[in-house]
Amino acid sequence: MPSAALDSVDYDPIDHLNALFSHPSTLPAVRATSATLRNYQDDLDEDIAAFVASQTASDASSVQRIQAAKAELADLFRKIENVRARAIQTEQAITEMTADIKRLDHTKRNLTLSMTALKRLQMLTTAYEQLRGLSKTRQYRECAQLLQAVIQLVAHFKSYRSIDQIAALSRNVAELQRELLEQICEDFEVIFAKGEVGARKAMLGEACLVMDALGEHARVRLVNWYCNTQLREYRQVFRGNDEAGSLDNISRRYSWFNRMLKTYDVEHASIFPPYWKVNEMLANAFCEGTRDDFKAILQRSTRRTDGQTLDVNLLLSCLQETLDFEHNLERKFSNESRSSIDTMASKDDRPHAFGQAISEAFEPYMSLWVESQDKQLGTLIPKYRQQPLRNAEEEFSSQAVIASSTELFHFYRLTLAQCAKLSTGTRLLELSTTFAKYLDQYGQQVLYHFLSERPGPQEPSLEDIVLILNTADYCYLTSNQLEEKIKARIDEDLRSKVDLQSQADAFMGIASAAVRTLVRKVEIDCESSWREMRNTPWSKLESVGDQSTYVAELLRHVKAKSGEILALLHKQQYARAFCDNLVDLMANTYIANIVQSRPISEVGAEQMLLDSYVLKKGFTEIPVINEEPGTPPPASFVKRVTHSMSKTDPLLKTLQVRPSPPEALVQAYLIHIADRSDANFRKILDLKGIRKADQPHLVDLFAAFRAAPANNANLVPQSALLTPLLIPSGHIGTGMGSLGNASSVMGTPGLAGGRFDPATFGSALMSAARDGVDRFGSPALGSSSATMGGTAGGAQQGGQQETEKGAAGNLEGNLKNIGKFFRRDMSSFGRFGRGE
Repeated sequence: MPSAALDSVDYDPIDHLNALFSHPSTLPAVRATSATLRNYQDDLDEDIAAFVASQTASDASSVQRIQAAKAELADLFRKIENVRARAIQTEQAITEMTADIKRLDHTKRNLTLSMTALKRLQMLTTAYEQLRGLSKTRQYRECAQLLQAVIQLVAHFKSYRSIDQIAALSRNVAELQRELLEQICEDFEVIFAKGEVGARKAMLGEACLVMDALGEHARVRLVNWYCNTQLREYRQVFRGNDEAGSLDNISRRYSWFNRMLKTYDVEHASIFPPYWKVNEMLANAFCEGTRDDFKAILQRSTRRTDGQTLDVNLLLSCLQETLDFEHNLERKFSNESRSSIDTMASKDDRPHAFGQAISEAFEPYMSLWVESQDKQLGTLIPKYRQQPLRNAEEEFSSQAVIASSTELFHFYRLTLAQCAKLSTGTRLLELSTTFAKYLDQYGQQVLYHFLSERPGPQEPSLEDIVLILNTADYCYLTSNQLEEKIKARIDEDLRSKVDLQSQADAFMGIASAAVRTLVRKVEIDCESSWREMRNTPWSKLESVGDQSTYVAELLRHVKAKSGEILALLHKQQYARAFCDNLVDLMANTYIANIVQSRPISEVGAEQMLLDSYVLKKGFTEIPVINEEPGTPPPASFVKRVTHSMSKTDPLLKTLQVRPSPPEALVQAYLIHIADRSDANFRKILDLKGIRKADQPHLVDLFAAFRAAPANNANLVPQSALLTPLLIPSGHIGTGMGSLGNASSVMGTPGLAGGRFDPATFGSALMSAARDGVDRFGSPALGSSSATMGGTAGGAQQGGQQETEKGAAGNLEGNLKNIGKFFRRDMSSFGRFGRGE
């Protein structure tokens, strides 16, 4: 029996026995198998015993090695303790050897300090005695040098004040300093009183050195005394005399002080050390006193009971003289400070700032000046309104602006510069508010007044409209520049309150209205062509031919008038705005005339669709009318024309479908118009001329088709094309109509008795601005014409009459809204010049 089977990990004795004795014939081998197993068991016992003996011997060896290591560690610790004990003994021995040396060093140090203190005490006592003698003989130069030494020596004995003798000496030194201060002050008073400054100038200069050594308090006392002494006469003359102290004599104050400064430079400058800046201190004291005087004078002037008010011209004259005086002081002392900036004496002193040192007193009364500017501007606006736009004798320039606009902003620039010199605080903010007020008035009462069309010779010409457009653009740009200039000069905490953006937006709204007025000039020329379209019997056409006769005439009028207008527009962004607005208006007018041309047969709708393609191609050439032949129009404009003129395609394609079978018409409506509105579907039926009696069946069929799941998921509630259309009720004509009726279909105001009247268009345009920006076109239409003014509109009929003040405010607000929309798209117009 092999031992490998017995050594297997998954050995099973039952399986092994079954394998050995699988048949009764194998039973005789039981004895041999048993013997073999016993032998195998004995071998295993021997192996186990051998392994146990080997392991026991190994453990005993490890224990012996551990015990030996412990013995070695104990011996090492004993050696370390021995070394530490010897180190302590050595340190004690060295300390005992050097103790005497340390005591000797301490004794030497104490002896040195004692000798130094005694020497300094001897020097202090000697210097004190010498200083007392020198002070009595007024030898101030020697006193200054000796005083500095005494002060330094006294500082060394602060910690010895507990010693009576040193405390007494310190008190004597302090008393001597006080006596010197009083003595020098008395000398200055006596010498100045007797007028002996010239003869004793050297002694006074040396006395200033002593005052400098005494410290800051002594110097300040002397300088204050000097300033008060020099200004005493000034205060007596100008404070005690109402006539001399009035604002009329302000120049005398400054002349007096200029003479005082000259006296200082000639007679007194050599007395005081330059780094004391006595002349600056004198100027500062003069400014403070004069400022207080002016505050009192101005208060008295505003509280007068005799009915007289403060003269604004006198106030400005005085303020200007004050500003000039402050500027001269600033320039004089800033130059002196720069020349001495590297000197040791001036490093701790900075020059006084004389800006607004006196003029601060005028600040609360600058509102009177602002009011005077307000009154002056109030007289300009009516004058500008009465002036003609341009001199009839002058040749027109496409880049010219109305002269009154440049005059107004020139006045603003001068006023701003003057106010910034006087005040950069609240008064400048008030002035900016005044500027904004009259910018609004100029835009409404001047520019918008001239833009309004009036019957007869007063109707604005193309040149006048372009002049207004240029002026509005100039005012827009200059208003923004004016705001930046004011913000650059006003105090930082008021900067955020300066805002002329709403005024700039109002000017941009006027520019938008001017562009729309130019567009209407083109449409007026096209009236005959549109009338021809409406007079065409679209329900009786038998076949589709070439373009209709009115198309060529319409394009001729559009291109001729547009070329004349574009030649006058020197800025490409406004030329592009004109082209965009013109195309949008032509597209809307075409739709309106389609409505007025009802009933329209299937052939008529097909002919109209062909005409719209011809018009679309002709309109794309508008921007390059004045360019060299073959110049391609901008791709962005071609895209815009395609988008605007393609709005008619769904309508005309639906009208092309015959009403029989009715399912085809309904299906065509669901495909092209794609809305769920019964009212819009009825509009299609009216345009096709289907009788009212035949319409209910078609409407029911439309409702059934609309409810189908396949159609319902793709339909919108209201069509953006059909919903705004107003189909006039009543008799269906033969195609005859008027532009007035066509305009009413699209909601375009400016009508008189149901017909378009060019004479009333100006007032209609103004009313549109008063009604709001939405009257110029809804942004929801997705075209930039909506943002640039859309279709010019008039006031709705039957509304409540506004007061004049409320109407003016509404006009101003809506002008600003129009300007915001128009300004937003001007960046895209700029690409027109690059051919994009």
